[in-house]
Formats: sequence, C-alpha cells, structure tokens
Amino acid sequence: MTLIGIEEHWMPPELTSALKAVDRPDESLLLNERGDTAQRLEDLGAGRIAAMDAQGIDLAVLALTPPGTQALPPGEAVALSRLANDMATEAVRAHPTRFRSLSSLPMSSPRHVAAELERAAAQGHVGTMVYGRSGDRFLDDPAYDDFFAAAADLGQPVFIHPQIPSDALRDAAYRGFDPLTDLGLATFGWGWHLEAATAALRLILRGTFDRHPGLRIVLGHWGELLPFWLDRADSLSRLAGLRHPVSDYIRTHVFLTTSGMLNPALLHHALTVTTTDRLIFSTDYPFQRPTREDIDTFFGHLATDTDRHRVRSANATALFGIGLSAH
Repeated sequence: MTLIGIEEHWMPPELTSALKAVDRPDESLLLNERGDTAQRLEDLGAGRIAAMDAQGIDLAVLALTPPGTQALPPGEAVALSRLANDMATEAVRAHPTRFRSLSSLPMSSPRHVAAELERAAAQGHVGTMVYGRSGDRFLDDPAYDDFFAAAADLGQPVFIHPQIPSDALRDAAYRGFDPLTDLGLATFGWGWHLEAATAALRLILRGTFDRHPGLRIVLGHWGELLPFWLDRADSLSRLAGLRHPVSDYIRTHVFLTTSGMLNPALLHHALTVTTTDRLIFSTDYPFQRPTREDIDTFFGHLATDTDRHRVRSANATALFGIGLSAH
C-alpha cells in the first residue's frame, strides 16, 4: 500500500535569517538547531528522499516548520511567503512522484492572505498550513473570514499547526524552570498543543463552519488534545449559539494526523470520537523519525486492510486531491 505523510517539515535559510532578525525572535527556532535538524529542514532533495525511502514513505507533503512566516512583520511576511511557496513548487516539480506541498501565508497581513492562497493553489499547492495567532490577532478574527471563504471555495484544507504561546501566557504559566525546560514546556511538551487546540475550538465557536460548510481543517498530534475533551467542549455549543455540538464539527470538518506519535492507545481513543476516514498519517519529520518497523507495527493496530489503506493514503489523497502512482 502507498504511504503518504502530510506533515513533513522544511525551512529555507532565507526565512530562518529573517525570523532571527526580528525583535524578540521566536524561541522555538532553537529547536530547529538541535543535532542535524537544520540541515534536514533545508534539504528538499536526495537526503530527504533517502530518509523517506528508509521509512517506506512514498509521498511527503511539505510544510514550513514553526513559526513559518507568521511571526514576521507584514511586508516581510508577504515576500517570504511568496518565496517559500515558489521554492516548494520547484521542489515538487523536481520530484513530482515524491513531494506535494502546503502553502505558507502572510497571516500578519490579513488583506494579502486570500490572494496568496489563490496564487499558491494555482501553482499546485494542495492545502495550506497556518498558526492560531498572529501577534494579538487570533485565527478566528473576522479579518480572516475572506481567507476561510477562499479556502472552502478552492477546496484547500487548512492545517492548523502548533505555535509557541504568547509572551504574556508564557510569563503566567510556562516559566520558572531552567531555560530549556521552560522552552520544552511551552512547546512540544505542552504549550504548543493547547495553542492549536484552542485555535481550532475558537474557530468552531465563532461559527466558522456554519458560515463555510465546505471548509476542512487538519490538526496534528491526534487532534492536539481536543478529541480527548469533547465531553466538556460540547457544553460550549449552546452558549455559543452553534447549530451543532462541538463534537459534530470535529467529526465532519476536522482530520487528525499521527504526527509521528504511533502509540496505539492514541489511535484507539481517536476512534471513539471519529472514524478511520478522518485519520491521516504523518511523521512530523525531522522532529520525529519513526523507523519503518515502528510504522509497520502501528498500522498493524488498525483492524482491516480497508482501514489501513484509508490512513496510509486514501484519506490524504481524497482530502488534498493528490493524484499519484506509487514510485
């Protein structure tokens, strides 16, 4: 069976330089410099393909690593989003049987977002990856409604990726240890995932999916904790005046990825709140690097070949409109 990974990260050096040059650079950039991670992030050629072959991955859907272009001032965000999208397009053209890509958008400049989404979609990007907050502006801000309308109209799924919490929230809840523990608590250990879950929940409560019923979003890391808390989140539905319970929006509008977290207990819980046609494989490369054996063992926990086929490739193919023969 073909295997597709949809959350496979990269980062152009031009963007890294720009992000380091802003006032108070995003501290999560430090995670990109551990070991050989920076080299792997910049490689859109032979090294990445060799890593895919070792894992048994036929197709990788490329997406910028945090914080993307979203942490940049508006003008820089527009220019570097275009640059990143053009670079990813060239990588796909150079390796059409191995790569697809999610676009990067200048979310700090809301008036340019829909236009860049449309430009990137015309280039062949199969969806887009965004983060839940740009400065003090949340993703559910009305300034982004044109973007969500365009994403729904174009059939471009929106992947909401984790990002580091705001400085104010970090000061309130994520500091007090040594610097590295502070950073880990605010990012991969906890804070990242609450940020993404909150962004998705706010979109639901804002009525985004009632206004744009064709919109589809993707959450990594098995839904960023949100599927594990739906009994409580459903209690918000009536307060927010939603047409349906929060859990219904999760089941009908949200796809969940594995993000390299191949614990079968997570799979089994996800299947108590959604179905196998809403699950998609990803490794979160290069931050997670499961072996081929790890991957094969994980898929052994799905009940049928039909389920395995869905999670390995069929769901991603249908959601992102990917046409591909195995390499």
